[in-house]
Amino acid sequence: MIRENQKYFNRLLIVLDIVMIVLSFIMTWCLKFKNPIFIVEGGILTFKEYLMPAMLILPIILIAFSAFKLYSPFRHKSFLEEAWNIITGCFMSMFIFFGCIYILKIQDYSRTFSIVFIVISAIMVIIERGVVRKSLHSMRVKGYNQKHILIVGCSELTIRFLEKINRNKQWGYNVVGLVDDGVYMPKMDEREKEIFSKIERIGSIDDLEEIFSKEDIDEVFITLNIKEYEKLGKIINKSEKYGVRTEIIPDYSKYIPAKPYVEELDGLPVINIRYIPLDNLVNKFVKRTIDIIGSLTLIILFSPIMIGVAIFTKITSPGPIIFKQERVGLNNKIFTMFKFRSMKVQSKEEEKSEWTTENDPRKTKFGSFIRKTSLDELPQFFNVLVGDMSLVGPRPERPYFVDQFKDEIPKYMVKHQIRPGITGWAQVNGLRGDTSIEKRVEYDIYYLENWTFWFDIKILFLTVFKGFVNKNAY
Repeated sequence: MIRENQKYFNRLLIVLDIVMIVLSFIMTWCLKFKNPIFIVEGGILTFKEYLMPAMLILPIILIAFSAFKLYSPFRHKSFLEEAWNIITGCFMSMFIFFGCIYILKIQDYSRTFSIVFIVISAIMVIIERGVVRKSLHSMRVKGYNQKHILIVGCSELTIRFLEKINRNKQWGYNVVGLVDDGVYMPKMDEREKEIFSKIERIGSIDDLEEIFSKEDIDEVFITLNIKEYEKLGKIINKSEKYGVRTEIIPDYSKYIPAKPYVEELDGLPVINIRYIPLDNLVNKFVKRTIDIIGSLTLIILFSPIMIGVAIFTKITSPGPIIFKQERVGLNNKIFTMFKFRSMKVQSKEEEKSEWTTENDPRKTKFGSFIRKTSLDELPQFFNVLVGDMSLVGPRPERPYFVDQFKDEIPKYMVKHQIRPGITGWAQVNGLRGDTSIEKRVEYDIYYLENWTFWFDIKILFLTVFKGFVNKNAY
């Protein structure tokens, strides 16, 4: 039923996209040739003469949208990802269209008109998709457009999956029940027990065929403990016998990246345990270019504030204005990080091993203010400029704590495979100061494995609105 509905929904999306593209063409025509602000000299083609070649671009755009999976289910896709695919699809279509009108030798067709048309089309389709997405989310939260799912297996993954379903009502997942052989029961705190108690156990794995016969199941999510993986084949075979799609949430996901990179050795699939997008030279070049341009711009913009902070630091407490400290950076190399001094002058040993706490007596009054507002971090723009740091990345730590954490916290050293940052995914999610190191590592590794240009933009945007002032920034 869901797959049938998806078919109709895709057709509706195509119709809506066509309407937006046609409206964009009319708007562009009016803007270009009917607006007194723009003076157009020389021979102007008629509306019909513009429309005929434009009929060519419509199927090109729709094919491009299909290539960028804009007609695939987007329950879990972010709106930013969808918007980026729309923009990319539109501009790719424009270049193909330019090639076509050149080959067909269509004269006097305004390239400016085409560019404005594509820009307006991208904007209109993004707005349309935003409205559709918002409407669907609202319907799913209210209990409509539900996808009925069955969870097979009981493990820590089951709890995590149920938490995410509860947190993301817009996914529209209705959990019909849990199927489990009762071999393994994960440890749960009170909150997790409450979530788990709302799910009914409706049978064992041997009962799957009977369940499929009685219940309307759209999809099966397998969350088996790794010790029960010999049952995978049986579960998949029974599901496919009844035409039910299966999704596996692997218990070994804690060892592999969120988006595993699969290679082949003479036909044998091999999963790369740690695929890092920033290992790609083009991605690395893009990020470094942004860092150089961004740090230079921010140094110029914030120079009056930095001068003011420097003066107040000097007159409110004795000692140097800039505090220099060794931190561990890319590939475990030590570098000197700069900050405005926010504490009284300390001995080298105190600097190396003392952890900052909420009411730390070493902080100056002005120091407390600049730490709370992150103004003490501004000199790190120079660290970014010289290449020791990035604008966005995992926060660097002191060598003393790195030596301690690498033995205590699994995967702690993974974050050193990219440049550390002034702000990061962990920081904009409130993980600053005296907060869980394990959680920070989890967020840092997610960023490292899922880096995109737009992910960086999102983090910088969130930093502006909720990252500078933070209750945990001591």
